Amino acid sequence: MPSTAPTRDRNVENGATVLSSVDVVEDEVRNVEVSHKSSQLEMEGLRKSEAAKVLFGVEMSPDTIAIAMVYFVQGILGLSRLAVSFFLKDDLHLDPAETAFLTGFSALPWLIKPLYGFISDGVPLFGYRRRSYLVLCGLLGALCWGSLAVVVDNKYAAMTAILLSSLSVAFSDVVVDSMVVEKARGESQGAAGSLQSLCWGSSATGGIVSAYFSGYLVETYGTRFVFGVTAVLPLITSAVAGLVGEVPIKASSGDPKVKLTKMAQFISTSKSQLGFLWETVKEPNIFWPTLFIFLWQATPTSDTAMFFFTTNHLGFGPEFLGRVRLVTAVASLVGVGLYNSYLKDVPLRSIFLWTTLLGTALGLTQAHRPLLFIFLLMDFVFS
Repeated sequence: MPSTAPTRDRNVENGATVLSSVDVVEDEVRNVEVSHKSSQLEMEGLRKSEAAKVLFGVEMSPDTIAIAMVYFVQGILGLSRLAVSFFLKDDLHLDPAETAFLTGFSALPWLIKPLYGFISDGVPLFGYRRRSYLVLCGLLGALCWGSLAVVVDNKYAAMTAILLSSLSVAFSDVVVDSMVVEKARGESQGAAGSLQSLCWGSSATGGIVSAYFSGYLVETYGTRFVFGVTAVLPLITSAVAGLVGEVPIKASSGDPKVKLTKMAQFISTSKSQLGFLWETVKEPNIFWPTLFIFLWQATPTSDTAMFFFTTNHLGFGPEFLGRVRLVTAVASLVGVGLYNSYLKDVPLRSIFLWTTLLGTALGLTQAHRPLLFIFLLMDFVFS
């Protein structure tokens, strides 16, 4: 009778082999699960990292950060808006007509913006077409607001300082707008709309930051103190100029003939650009919207009259008017959010039609009692 011990031993060995194989498989499965979970965590971390670098659907590269910060400065410079109005009215004792003329004259730099594009493209400073102009614009703005804080004491000096500060903002706006156009070129309407949302959202954020304090600081410390604080803000534009990705242009030779050649090239380029601009404007798709915008901007505004009405007749002080500006800035940011979320893929004609109709209806409220009711309601809410 054969012995069963070897068979039993072999069975034990086979069982051990099977168990060990199962253990190996389970270990491999666990390793795969751990590896899969770690991969998921890494992907989730990567997505969060990428999301942190995206604002309004735009990747925040150094260039886009510079663009956003310049627009932010444009918004936060609203800190001085009420101070300028009260300075002209109470310190310089200008009447509504003089105030309206001075503020309207200060908008002149915004009417010749194409000229700044020709200058920055054709006359690079210190080897750069953008960085150097952004630095100079920031310094000019700081100088103008600083002079308003310290030395300006008559309407002519005030007009000069306000005009040059407006020039600094308009020129920097042209520089960053050229960067926006380059980034939006070839992109879809949605991507271009996201970039515009980033610009106007940054401006609206700056407006919110400065809105309330624009009135509080005037009422508490006076207009010149506000001008002094405002003088620091344009330096942000100078600081972010270093973020602009731009290859320096090699300096030309000091030979007078080379300089004359460069000047002739600049004049020739400017003429060709003006000719191209004129040919573009004559296109019906460009001419009619341009004519509409011209007529829209040519209509008189009630800003100065409204300011004298709210201060002299309704008795509103700087702090309350700052609160009104805060509501306006928040509404502007809400509008940017609505456009970026729901309207950036909607046909532009539809947006223009309905916003024009809505804006006209809301604008008519200034002609009668509803405006007074709105102001009194806001005074009740904030008091």
